[in-house]
Amino acid sequence: MDDAAARDRVHEAATRLFAALGYDETNLRMIADAAGVPAAQVTGLVGGKRELYVAIMQSAYEDEYATLREAVDTTDSPRAALHRILDAYLDYHVSHPLIHAVWMHRWEADALDVRDLEDRYQRPLLRMCTRRIRGAVPPEVDPYFVLSPMVWCVYGFISSGVFARGHGMVSATDPTALAWFRSCMHLLMDRLTTPPPD
Repeated sequence: MDDAAARDRVHEAATRLFAALGYDETNLRMIADAAGVPAAQVTGLVGGKRELYVAIMQSAYEDEYATLREAVDTTDSPRAALHRILDAYLDYHVSHPLIHAVWMHRWEADALDVRDLEDRYQRPLLRMCTRRIRGAVPPEVDPYFVLSPMVWCVYGFISSGVFARGHGMVSATDPTALAWFRSCMHLLMDRLTTPPPD
């Protein structure tokens, strides 16, 4: 196996383990075993656990940035941008459950010794999106507080799903539940913004 293929296997295995166990409970030996790469080779390929974790977060940020950048750049109004941002954000996180889980661990006090990840990988996304939707938000409302409930709702939906009719829960991967949640979120975004002119 060449170095590039081994590095990809290490990144994939580490992402799965960080998503399942968290950064703090994962070690390089576990990653090496899961990747099928000799432990002595892992450090040479990717550095230590911290460097590997940051590289995974950086890669996820670049993917998410490209997704949201397209939503921001391909709409002709702030209100349309808000709805495109919602769809792009929801679709990205539904289709990247491991990255979602890594961030959930982070927000539950995991990897606290790896500082500034939110400033590096979350804040730029919020800045880009808040600038684009400013015109759709009432002047007395901070656009950050329009996007924040969107983020919280999406994370809650993906983590827990929704109540099924009658009893039980329905996963975010269920197409009907996803369509229902999406329509509810679009309605919520409409209620939080200035109505379009007649």
